Amino acid sequence: MKKTSFRPTAILSSILLLSATGANADTFRWASNTDPQTMDPHAVNSTPVLSFLNNIYEGLVRRGENMSIEPSLATSWEPLEGKNGWRFHLRENVTFQNGAAFTAEDVYFSYLRASNEVADVRSWFSPVSDVIVVDDYTIDFVTNNPNPLFPDSIANFMILDKDWAEQNNAALPAKDAQNYATIHTNGTGPFTLSSRDPGVKTTLKPYRNWWDTATHNVTEAVFTPIGNSATGIAALLSGEIDFIQPIPLQDAKQVESRKGFKVLEGEETRVIMFGFGHEHDKLLYSSDVNDANPFKDPRVRLAAAHAINMASIDRVLFRGKIEAASQLVPAGISGYSEKNAARPEYNPKRAKELLAEAGYPNGFSFGLKCTNDRYINDEALCRAAASMFSAVGLKAQLSTGPVRDYWTQLRADDFDMYLLGWSPGTFDVEHPIRFLLHTQDNEKKLGSWNFGNYSNARVDELLPSILQEINPAKRQAMVDEVVAITQKEVAYIPLYTQPLIWATKENIDITQRADNFFMLRWVTIK
Repeated sequence: MKKTSFRPTAILSSILLLSATGANADTFRWASNTDPQTMDPHAVNSTPVLSFLNNIYEGLVRRGENMSIEPSLATSWEPLEGKNGWRFHLRENVTFQNGAAFTAEDVYFSYLRASNEVADVRSWFSPVSDVIVVDDYTIDFVTNNPNPLFPDSIANFMILDKDWAEQNNAALPAKDAQNYATIHTNGTGPFTLSSRDPGVKTTLKPYRNWWDTATHNVTEAVFTPIGNSATGIAALLSGEIDFIQPIPLQDAKQVESRKGFKVLEGEETRVIMFGFGHEHDKLLYSSDVNDANPFKDPRVRLAAAHAINMASIDRVLFRGKIEAASQLVPAGISGYSEKNAARPEYNPKRAKELLAEAGYPNGFSFGLKCTNDRYINDEALCRAAASMFSAVGLKAQLSTGPVRDYWTQLRADDFDMYLLGWSPGTFDVEHPIRFLLHTQDNEKKLGSWNFGNYSNARVDELLPSILQEINPAKRQAMVDEVVAITQKEVAYIPLYTQPLIWATKENIDITQRADNFFMLRWVTIK
């Protein structure tokens, strides 16, 4: 079994530089356990959506095979003179897939659309105070303070054609509804949407007028969501599909034992964690506590952390393939706090003591919400955790369901405790601070995935300084302080870094990126 880590790249097989017209080409069929919820790149900020749509749409910058930032619709960029921000020089002679020319007006329109309060990606633009179109191929992003990470932070900011969106009544994204852009696309990227049957099948074809040189030899790409892992493995081994992501760890040996197949294993930058309803005054799903929310007490949250036996979860569910996490980013990510690398030990005795100190010597019941098709072994993880919680008196009423309904429930505050996975889009610790730890603030576009609304004034105060500080030691000292605060308050219970386990036919060369994005432009069928 091949294995790599995300430090600094997770390339698992070489990419043959063959063009679609100069090599044997074929239909490529792949599957995953989650269907992208929408075709709108500004409507849902999740890996299944952003990964899929990066094959169709493009941004000013993009991540290469080694995860480094490289030019895309912008050919170059530099800090603004005399004020905070960045100037981007745009690529000329680029056309959208409907033939319309790409200009700075499309970038400006896409910024207004993506930063609107109805967009799920608006937190990307929390540092931005103004955007100025200089000319057709030059645009300035003015920031509130110096922001050296800004180009990295917009790697998944995808550009729509202004006229196309407005003419089709899709000037704004529809997060919880539908509009033209949720089922149709018009990007500048390497593939076009040929057909879309949500939840059943989506077909892509190469965009022949793509500005870049194709390094794939795919003539048609057919995606099928397969929620049942056994069905997915059977489809791969029978030849119905060429590639599937992810596969259960326990199925890896079965795939490797079959001639003509291979397993690709790596480490994702995603930390799996449990979150709490910090601002909830009452538990929603308790049969014995009706007038309070015990999880408001950090002693109760710490008791829950001490109840988790990560060694057992690793051994039983993940076959020794996971790394326990102490914070919201894995070791190796920029800003990781070495000073705070320890996580709460498994200590059920201490958990019971903490519950008694908080006034719950007999524990209490609560609701635990989890997905069953988003993360590797997510439902099994939650069942194991529920059993561990119960052993110390935290009686979890487990509810699992598909991810297509999950985010809506969390945004409606319909939980007591919940499961979440987070991969930092900037590959820096500021990302989860901005999205998961900052107090919810719609005006500043911050805390958009902080479902339980954890809030600490000092954390909020430090974020702008972390974003602009260029002295590594001073910046790390501030990050260390944030991590120490949020660990002491048990803002979340970090569990582990999710492994990457993909399976494919041996005649398929692909690149496994550390953010779990799958790029068709790096697929070669031999």
